Amino acid sequence: MKKIFYLFLFLWMSIPASAQQKKQMTLEDAVLGYYKGLYPKNLRNIRWSRNSDHFMYRNGDSLYIKTGDGATLKTFTAKDFGKRLPYVNVLTRDYLIFEHDSMFIYYAWNGGRNDTLRMPRKAANRHLNWQKPMAAYTIDNNLYIATKQNPRITVTDNKDKNIVSGQSIARSEFGIDGGTFWSPSGRLLAFYQKDESDVDTYPLVDITKTPAKLHEIKYPMNGRGSEEPAVGVYDPETGKTVYLQLFDKAGKYHYATNLTWDNNEKYIYLAEVNRDQNHMWFNKYDARTGAFVKTLFEEENPKWVEPEHPGYFVPGKQQFVWLSERDGFMNLYLYDTQGKLIRQLTHNRFVAKDVEGFDPQGKYVYFTATGNDPRDNKLFRVSLRSGRQMELTPESGWHYTLLSHDGRHFIDRYTHVDFPGKTCLIATAKPKKKTVLHKATDPLKDYTRGQIEMFRIRGENTDWIYGRMIKPSHFDASKKYPVLVYVYGGPHAQLVQNRWLGGASLWMLWLAEQGYLVFTVDGHGSDNRGFAFESVIYRRLGQIEARDQMDGIAYLKTFPFVDGNRIAVHGWSFGGFMTLTLMTEYPEAFTAGVAGGPVTDWKWYEVMYGERYMDTEKQNPEGFKLTSILNKIDRLQGKLLTIHGYQDDVVVPQHNIALHDRAIAKGIQMDFYLYPRSKHNVYGFRRVHLMKKVLNFIMENNR
Repeated sequence: MKKIFYLFLFLWMSIPASAQQKKQMTLEDAVLGYYKGLYPKNLRNIRWSRNSDHFMYRNGDSLYIKTGDGATLKTFTAKDFGKRLPYVNVLTRDYLIFEHDSMFIYYAWNGGRNDTLRMPRKAANRHLNWQKPMAAYTIDNNLYIATKQNPRITVTDNKDKNIVSGQSIARSEFGIDGGTFWSPSGRLLAFYQKDESDVDTYPLVDITKTPAKLHEIKYPMNGRGSEEPAVGVYDPETGKTVYLQLFDKAGKYHYATNLTWDNNEKYIYLAEVNRDQNHMWFNKYDARTGAFVKTLFEEENPKWVEPEHPGYFVPGKQQFVWLSERDGFMNLYLYDTQGKLIRQLTHNRFVAKDVEGFDPQGKYVYFTATGNDPRDNKLFRVSLRSGRQMELTPESGWHYTLLSHDGRHFIDRYTHVDFPGKTCLIATAKPKKKTVLHKATDPLKDYTRGQIEMFRIRGENTDWIYGRMIKPSHFDASKKYPVLVYVYGGPHAQLVQNRWLGGASLWMLWLAEQGYLVFTVDGHGSDNRGFAFESVIYRRLGQIEARDQMDGIAYLKTFPFVDGNRIAVHGWSFGGFMTLTLMTEYPEAFTAGVAGGPVTDWKWYEVMYGERYMDTEKQNPEGFKLTSILNKIDRLQGKLLTIHGYQDDVVVPQHNIALHDRAIAKGIQMDFYLYPRSKHNVYGFRRVHLMKKVLNFIMENNR
């Protein structure tokens, strides 16, 4: 007996310590991985000062303020703020400004007196003007300003609830992510306003009340009444508001997007788009009178134009940089304020994503782009005079960059599929010289996890499509494994990226450990590939995207370790629509599927997104008939579960309920699950429940 014990001990000790100590990740760990410490611990709350060369970041339980050279000026802990470190909104040479208990707190980090800016407790959409100090905010459908002297100055007093001021319009499409715009000096406030009188109401039900209470929302469905935009300009000194005399050529229900102030605060610029979204006018308005001045340029496309960025004004000059896909890829163009195209700055055959800023002299503009690999994210600069371009982050991977306001430095948090992250301080003049601020460790080093493989294959039109496959840690090429295809497939999304874990969620690693291959491809329509690759889906959503997914499955089946008879599919939102499309267009290919929050018929989706890609049902009846899941649910062969949030205000519950009504009429058996308090996404402890529901269904039925 003793000999057996010593033999076991010898064998155990001969196994590397790393293998002895590996833990198994639970599904709850995976879903709540951020809170469980299973994502890389990188620097957080990084901010450059608005009026000095300082920057700040939070690392663990400490907050640091440093110079642009990397020297530490101050270090703070939670004790300095009472109970915990705050999330800082703005750093200046004098203050850390953050929100707490309906106040903006001005914490004098560099010595001096702390201060506060108070707002009502119901204040929403808070937007700080750090220079004055003032803050804009909304209560219900009206806009207000808080000053040191008065926490509630009325900007709008709309009695009609259909008139909404100071909030995002166009359902946050076109890159719109707010409704208020302080001028460069903070002297004036521009704001969006929308009239929703012609927008239909949609009934949601609050089941927490007894009896249940009707909660109506405004929801503009395809082909029906939409919102009318307006733009106001408020002067806090006079208390007066003028409204821009918006462009009448764009027609009823047009879109006023990407509001931009010029450097001198005299003019406001808007990219205005007609409802058909095939014509854009870049217009100039007098901010003092609201008068239309001129159209600087126009863009047209028979499919769609989609301005997603404002004009970026060059410091000290009457020039701005405009991002456009007019040559097939998002590139940078330099204009003057009279509308003259000075030059096209970049001629890249890859996608520019955003402008990060300028140097103070206005010689260079800094921008992020994919570079030659669409799975990467990098920082570039280009000369405004010569168009000479320089790549500042040449390493392949994902660079999260933040440029200082003076353009002299940037912070780069770099990661790739196998690397959890490193954060560096870099001078733009010497990008090869780096000061390492932090290097993340692998949070999964003590867990068993499978291998993530990145690849590309030929898809529709012989274009390259990029994919990702996750294998279990105990992978054995002599065995056959079932597959879960995880899909999104729609515009403005890219699932396969060269960042930590390839962009995969931790639940995918958990499922792989249960003996699955988890497979994802980004087909046509997905982000960061250029206009032609994206727009081929026009008026036929789901068709070419589904063929790309099937090309991915054909690639999978070339491997002997793939069980081609046990393939399941899952996706959410557009991915839910794709799940349903795949299971009804190619019913023999899938044994099981779970569609979350799915669009089932585009006539029930919103105007802004739906009409861009599908037009209206009246304009495109064949496309709507072809893509409607209701028209082909009788083709279903595999086991199907659909899920919806009962409070979903993005893909309203009508989509899912109507699909089941049609299935009942056709005698089709399906499963359905409802999350009564959730909106379009399911969060918190409910998300743990959700993923158990999804993955249990897949594993039980993918046989």
